[in-house]
Amino acid sequence: MPIAVDIDVMLARRKMSVGELAERVGITPANLAVLKNGRAKAVRFATLAALCEALDCQPGDLLRFVPEETPAPAPVRSP
Repeated sequence: MPIAVDIDVMLARRKMSVGELAERVGITPANLAVLKNGRAKAVRFATLAALCEALDCQPGDLLRFVPEETPAPAPVRSP
């Protein structure tokens, strides 16, 4: 997926556990782990806002775009 999630980086910077963050945000530690490990398909803006508030950061500190490598086109053969 081209979106990388850096929640673990912010947790380390804030010296906060997953359980503490989950409690502050109001989600289960299991759901936070799904998001943290990049397995989530979506995130609600309300959840993103709560994460930013709890971690005192901006959305760009938690999410970043990582372009996927595209395969090189096959060589064209002349007849």
